[in-house]
Amino acid sequence: MWEVGSLAPRGTPLREVALPFLEDLYLVTRENVQLAVREGAEVVFVERITGRSAIPVLTRVGGRFALHATGVGLVLLAHAPLEVLERVLDGELTRYTSATIVDPGRLRRVLAGVRRDGYAVSRRAVTEDALSVAAPILDGRGGVAAAVSLVVAAEGARPAALVPVVRTAARGISRAYARAGGSGLQ
Repeated sequence: MWEVGSLAPRGTPLREVALPFLEDLYLVTRENVQLAVREGAEVVFVERITGRSAIPVLTRVGGRFALHATGVGLVLLAHAPLEVLERVLDGELTRYTSATIVDPGRLRRVLAGVRRDGYAVSRRAVTEDALSVAAPILDGRGGVAAAVSLVVAAEGARPAALVPVVRTAARGISRAYARAGGSGLQ
């Protein structure tokens, strides 16, 4: 199995171009940094950097999660094709905490805000103690290829202070990805 696995590509171009920006975001904040893509109606985590004192998270590299609950998921769902959006809204929206958005109408309004504002905030929606701020990563054609997030302790967190650093990382990754010829998930 190891030999077969060693023949697989060592990572996507997206992950490779994003890693320096993810590391910078981690160094500035010392908080959880995540890179994710959408596959169907789920989030797939491509990279994660975490520190010893950062709040524990339920995600892992290669792991999947529902689109409607996480910050990266909200960004990816807000920019997903209409058929994906409708499939998620018509399906069962799993409640992880009392703050998880499970009402389709409310979720539509939140997603409209994500598209308008260029970022998402998920407060206590996956675990009671976490807040996530996420922003979209654009591909070379202006589509959303991925999302980057910062996950911090919800208690005392000020999303307005986190949004600029997350959006700066997302813009840097977007530019680098476009220069590398990134389009789609590759």
